[in-house]
Amino acid sequence: MSDSPLRVAIITGSTREGRFGPTVARWFVTQARQRDALRPDVIDLVDFDLPAVMPARPSAAVAAYAARIDAADAFVVVTPEYNHGYPAPSSRPSIDLAHSEWNAKPVAFVSYGGMAGGLRAVEQLRQVFAELHATSVRDTVSFHGAGGQFDAHGRPKDHDGCNAAAKVLLDQLTWWAGALRDARTKRPYAAT
Repeated sequence: MSDSPLRVAIITGSTREGRFGPTVARWFVTQARQRDALRPDVIDLVDFDLPAVMPARPSAAVAAYAARIDAADAFVVVTPEYNHGYPAPSSRPSIDLAHSEWNAKPVAFVSYGGMAGGLRAVEQLRQVFAELHATSVRDTVSFHGAGGQFDAHGRPKDHDGCNAAAKVLLDQLTWWAGALRDARTKRPYAAT
């Protein structure tokens, strides 16, 4: 059993101009950084030149991205909901370009959107990650009508409620990340 901090990749899943994701991600990163057991790695998909079409050979950008995914012990996907789903032009290639790097690791979701708060996107992403042998944690953090949920400084207006939801998510993610890291150390995972 390792005592070193768990590496958690926090992935901002939208690349749209004018996106709200960085606001949500910045808040969540502050929550994760309050835990000594976690070492957050912020991955904003805007910062990677990922192709929309799967290349025959990975580019340097794809290799760098896959290495960051591989180095993580756990993931938090910060996702909007667009048209009742997740942002396929950015999120889907970023998921598919890494494959075994996701195996036997937990993934949690922080979502935002209109009436559903991004929860329909989360349910679709759970299916995608299950196919990649990743374990999704049960609880999420969800922002309904997200633009109105944050103040001018990028902090949630419902400070206590949002922090409580983040605590539950991070408690679950930390448990799964530690358990699965220990398991991968004892016996490498072999997806079939």
